[in-house]
Amino acid sequence: MSVFEACIERLATNAGTGRYAVLTFDDGYRDNVVTALPILERYNAPFTIYVPTGALKRTLQAWWLGLREMFRSGDTVTIDAMDMRFHCPRLREKMSGLNEVTDWIHQDYRRIAMLAPTFSKAGLSLSALNEAYFLDERELQSLARHPLVSIGGHTDSHAALSCLDIQSARAEMADNRSYLERLLQRPVRHFAYPYGDSKACGPREAQLARDIGFSTAVTTRHGQLSGLKSDHFALPRLGVGGQFDTTARFEARISGVQSAAHMLLGSQR
Repeated sequence: MSVFEACIERLATNAGTGRYAVLTFDDGYRDNVVTALPILERYNAPFTIYVPTGALKRTLQAWWLGLREMFRSGDTVTIDAMDMRFHCPRLREKMSGLNEVTDWIHQDYRRIAMLAPTFSKAGLSLSALNEAYFLDERELQSLARHPLVSIGGHTDSHAALSCLDIQSARAEMADNRSYLERLLQRPVRHFAYPYGDSKACGPREAQLARDIGFSTAVTTRHGQLSGLKSDHFALPRLGVGGQFDTTARFEARISGVQSAAHMLLGSQR
């Protein structure tokens, strides 16, 4: 039984009162194996990795890696679509500029296509970045045989599904699932919406996940699971990491204190 099957069974029966967590990783990065796996093995902690087809085939338009490489390697970065130039010789300025462009993309995922001329002008190969950072098919096959690991779907191209028509969105999800099942020779029952926020997925995408035959689908919306009331196709998650994350902040998120504070402040407005 995978970690998510156990989670859903526990939610369905409301069994036990102890706290527990489900560990997930998006995109299929090679450092999931090199860095994370030895730590998870040490604690015998099962986990799920959600993998887009394009990462394995080296066709993924991983714009976030392209932007990171531009800010990492250059002291001046020009983003034509924003009509902005960032002077960033120091790390703090690089991080600030990268965050500003990333936030601009997350405001409207249709802007992703607008970065292609910038990458081309900079001589960046997203395919080469795929090769550098993502697992390949053979590596994923090996990882999928590990007793702690479950593999989930994450679309073909890592598209924001809400920006696609329904036929294209369905194909992104179903084709990715079929590809992974053929490659791994095992069922793929769980899914993660790319980006996972309210701009990228909603009730339509949840219904598609049900129709295609997934058992669960996760978002990036913050929150804890709440027993019988949890929607298995819009499950919340708590992110780890980021420029300003700390152990104390993470503990506040996972304990529910932060969510409770936000709810209280919202009710007082």
